[in-house]
Amino acid sequence: MKAIMVMFDSLNRHMLPPYGCDWTHAPNFARLAERSVTFDNCYAGSMPCMPARREIHTGRHNFLHRGWGPLEPFDDSLPELLKLAGVHTHLASDHPHYWEDGGATYHGRYSTWEFFRGQEGDPWKGHVADPPTPKEDVKELRPAIYRQDWVNRLYMQTEDRHSQTLTFDAGLEFIRTNHEQDRWFVQIETFDPHEPFFSHQQYKDLYPHDYDGPHFDWPDYRQVTETDSQVEHARLEYAALLSMCDRSLGRVLDTMDELDLWQDTLLIVCTDHGLLLGEKSWWGKSVQPWYNELVHLPLFVRDPRTSAAGTRREALVQTIDLAPTLLEFFGVDRPADMQGVALPVASDQPVREAALFGIHGGHVNVTDGRYVYMRAPVRADNTPLYEHTLMPTHMRGRFTTDELADLELAEPFTFTKGVRTLRTASRTFFNPYRFGTLLYDLRTDPEQRSPIVDDTVELRMADLLVTLMRANDAPPSQYERLGLPADGPVSTAHLLVRKQRHQAEQAAEPLPRPEDFTAGRFTLRTPISALLSDPSAVEVLRTHLPTLVHTESLQMIGSTSLISLAALSGGMIPSKTLHLLAEELAAL
Repeated sequence: MKAIMVMFDSLNRHMLPPYGCDWTHAPNFARLAERSVTFDNCYAGSMPCMPARREIHTGRHNFLHRGWGPLEPFDDSLPELLKLAGVHTHLASDHPHYWEDGGATYHGRYSTWEFFRGQEGDPWKGHVADPPTPKEDVKELRPAIYRQDWVNRLYMQTEDRHSQTLTFDAGLEFIRTNHEQDRWFVQIETFDPHEPFFSHQQYKDLYPHDYDGPHFDWPDYRQVTETDSQVEHARLEYAALLSMCDRSLGRVLDTMDELDLWQDTLLIVCTDHGLLLGEKSWWGKSVQPWYNELVHLPLFVRDPRTSAAGTRREALVQTIDLAPTLLEFFGVDRPADMQGVALPVASDQPVREAALFGIHGGHVNVTDGRYVYMRAPVRADNTPLYEHTLMPTHMRGRFTTDELADLELAEPFTFTKGVRTLRTASRTFFNPYRFGTLLYDLRTDPEQRSPIVDDTVELRMADLLVTLMRANDAPPSQYERLGLPADGPVSTAHLLVRKQRHQAEQAAEPLPRPEDFTAGRFTLRTPISALLSDPSAVEVLRTHLPTLVHTESLQMIGSTSLISLAALSGGMIPSKTLHLLAEELAAL
């Protein structure tokens, strides 16, 4: 028996033909659906990239105990379990986070692995001189990886040199080399269609449109402030990269046809999460609540032991089910710590009543397939919140000595195999409190436009949430942060939707478009540094945003405009205040 997993990053379900999209060019995803089982209710678990991969390895959720980080010493790892059982496991990837501090223990779990450089500012080619960049770019946040990305693009100017292409080349080479052998698993994983949406002209030509604005293929994670034409252009840049991914998928399907692998090879095509492309007036992920555009995922599985090709499944499944599915396929026992179950490919059998998902320090969410309940913290400071780890690293760096100064040893969790973890206070760059606790009915509101207030439904969903948190052995601090009972029943005293309705409504207000206001010497798009250099503008700021005038962060945000700052802060500057600022600045 053999298995192939094709994994994309930030693959949007609602932009794929098998899920109803009629304008993207993705014929191979349609072809895949004809040869596999399509899951209609697959949800993510832990987000974003490496937390998702940790739970794909371990079959259990990550986000309640820690944020972004490596596999822990006590973790069971899918490819390692297969390797120990005599299955050769191979990783071909261009996902740069595997080779940063916060992902350094993943690739070593495979028997063999290959990595291809150049995605999203990967520190690859060294240029001392600045690379050529667009004269104008909508992207305002330009950290070091922005510059490095433009260096890297110089080395991927043709499709055959693109890291996505090289990743699939390598995966297909493994398949061709080993197709006559038995008991192997290959994971072909590309960072695409994750931003930046860098593809080649033949894919852009699939989406002709009139656009003469500034360069825009890398949205910042913030609320939308761009013009309608800029938003459309960025969405089409994503679509072009999606079509490139579709072509790479087609190469895998072609190889399976050529080598007749459909008879004995399990095929899984999946992703870690989606990406907001202007929906709900947001770009990106991680900052805003985890709406369905981010967590309701595409999933396709072809199991050679069944004749279910071309069918669909309604069962509620999650990414924690991928590891148990592969272990079951190869006849390897599932460790007790794994909480996922084998995917119901052969028949549409329910496997869970509800699914848990979230990001460390964010909303803790649950869905039963109809309702989605997003539980916010009860306090504005989003505390208490702790990291529990024996691998104290973040995405691109180690924990600082300040972070470790007050560390404590926590008692073992049920899944740490008797080992105690380090517990340190956790910091997040976002705060879910301002969005409030949200409840959606997907049957009447599939796009999650209008959160509901229903105490009866909230009580049931909160009970499901607590049940799943207890099953995951959530730290006591999480119950305290969320205002939920660690023991005993959930009662009406624990409900938050009604109590936090006002802040939810305020956070949901779209930002005013700067072009809607009368143009004057100063506007919402004027850099804050320019406003602070004018005494009259300073007085306007002092009236409406007094803390901004005195903030210690001005050296970081001085080149940012008021509208961009509002977009980045996600509702911390109310729309009413922005309107007043715009009117008074225009009058100067």
